[in-house]
Amino acid sequence: MENIIPLSTIDHIFTGTGSYPVEFVFAYDGTIDARKLEESLKDVMKHFPPASARLIRVSDEAYAFQPEEDCYAFEVVEHNVNFNDTDMRGIFLDPVETHEHEMMTKIRLTQTPAGSVLGVSMSHAVADGFSYFLFLANWARAFHGKPVIPASHDRNLLIRESHEEVDAVKIYDRAGLFYGRKRKSLDRDVIHWETIRYPYCELKSLLQEARKDYEARLSHNDIVVGLLWKKFMSPWNTEKGDHRTYISCPVDYRRLLDGFPKTYFGNAVALATTPLSYEKLMNAGLAELALMVRRSIAGVNEQYIHEGLKVLNALSRQEGVAANEHIHVSHPDSGLLVTNLSRLPVNDIVFNAGPPVHYEILTPVPRGAVILPDEDGIMVRVSYPEELS
Repeated sequence: MENIIPLSTIDHIFTGTGSYPVEFVFAYDGTIDARKLEESLKDVMKHFPPASARLIRVSDEAYAFQPEEDCYAFEVVEHNVNFNDTDMRGIFLDPVETHEHEMMTKIRLTQTPAGSVLGVSMSHAVADGFSYFLFLANWARAFHGKPVIPASHDRNLLIRESHEEVDAVKIYDRAGLFYGRKRKSLDRDVIHWETIRYPYCELKSLLQEARKDYEARLSHNDIVVGLLWKKFMSPWNTEKGDHRTYISCPVDYRRLLDGFPKTYFGNAVALATTPLSYEKLMNAGLAELALMVRRSIAGVNEQYIHEGLKVLNALSRQEGVAANEHIHVSHPDSGLLVTNLSRLPVNDIVFNAGPPVHYEILTPVPRGAVILPDEDGIMVRVSYPEELS
């Protein structure tokens, strides 16, 4: 088939049932010019073909994107409820589903009395967090008549073939992923969201205290992940003894692979997963947890990345594309996925209404936390099922 774009090995795990899209909503004080916004969207889509495509199956073991002109949803609606007047931010979004024949991007511009709200839902098979904002920043550039920053779409760079026999143990050991029961469809109505703010002054104090015990070069991210591990995995796990908890952190490896394009548009992430028994978690100090996170992330090197791609390729060959629906990026019962997006270029998403005055992530991860920039520190958005609240 002509003009199709293969999914990379890592893209495949974000397909099928339970594969969540990347979703944000951005609120503006002014009103965005809807006609000009749509025209600039048409222009930028020409440079990002996976975003304007349908998901197709090309073999028993592989999917691909089939780019089509205008193969995305863009709608303009009016609503009398302002962004700050509701906690039901999902009304500003039109979610995508990453199934065969479905389009990969849906965009909703809502005009409210207080200004515009832009909601963008993009399949995670198309983009990770970096790629998502690369697309949005280029859309803003196109809106203002500026040249688009070229992106790389060569998914073959992240395809590593393997014919070995694999199982759940190998997938965990070499990719930090969990292979088991089939993922469930995500019911957004039963996901609870919690916001936690950590001012820089508080993080600085915690970091200084941690460095008294360990000479390792810990970061704010290490400290925050340690705090989240203790705060959420403790009450979520009632068993003791050898019952294990898991923290999984996606690591962007665009700068870890020699010669890899820095503007690669797709998924370029590996999972750094750290296990710890419930009993040890109860007795561990913050510095110890932060150090474990730091060492796990540091273990994501070129060899680990390639081995992870190989084991996932082997699984698809062995079980077919349906196996991807059995892969979990965090342990489905006692895990937490923590994604660091603290350097988001939110202020680059500027059209004709100034920069966003508010934004919110709505990616429906079953058990996840996203570290985001805040005015004087870090903001964490945590999602988990209502029954755990």
